[in-house]
Amino acid sequence: MKDLSVELGSNKVLDEVNLAMVAGERLAIVGPSGSGKSTILRLLAGLLLPSKGSLQIAGIEQNYLRLDQNSPPDVRLVFQNPALLASLTVRENVGFLLEKQGGLPDDFINKKVINCLQKVGLYDVADKFPNQLSGGMQKRVSFARALISDSKRGKESIPLLLYDEPTAGLDPIACTRIEDLIIKTTEAAQGCSIVVSHVSSTIERTANRVILLYGGKFQWDGSIDQFKQSENSYVKQFRKGNLQGPMQPEDS
Repeated sequence: MKDLSVELGSNKVLDEVNLAMVAGERLAIVGPSGSGKSTILRLLAGLLLPSKGSLQIAGIEQNYLRLDQNSPPDVRLVFQNPALLASLTVRENVGFLLEKQGGLPDDFINKKVINCLQKVGLYDVADKFPNQLSGGMQKRVSFARALISDSKRGKESIPLLLYDEPTAGLDPIACTRIEDLIIKTTEAAQGCSIVVSHVSSTIERTANRVILLYGGKFQWDGSIDQFKQSENSYVKQFRKGNLQGPMQPEDS
């Protein structure tokens, strides 16, 4: 992102922000609700275009929405809700994009699907439907789906994995399982990742870099170790959950 702005009506959600990432990087974007974190994910997923400035993914300028691109960048989004298609089996959900691509042998797709399911610790569930699985298992299926690579892409393609509040509402043990899975999935895909989260353990365990977003600007950017110790007023308020500080509650 270079001098990138997003304006929705009279609201400037992002105001000339700049961001660069490298392969292998795991970034957490934090900030209060309504600060624009989900807008960044929508931009990167190709669901929204900037109002001003430049957005490049893998060196390619993003001038069109994802559905309007012939060869969109390899960006994979894991939603807070698993977003599985209830009428399809787990096998069909995970292999959906490969099936849609067409021209691939069934055996090839099946092996890919089973391999990805095993990587997230799921066995003998391929022929089940989502409603036959627990919520935690459904979430792991969504991670397996994120591991499926497009066979048309070259080996030099570096996937960008986006995780939107992946541990919201989960108990501490389930959080730990999903956090481990985020790291494992990102490494298995040989890509880089962005996690949007309010959960402290998720931020600290899955990221090696943190950006704090507020008022349409990146107010702080540093390593996870620096984030834990920073005396920056925005970071301190976010870490401690204080009402007093530069970030004002939504109802103020």
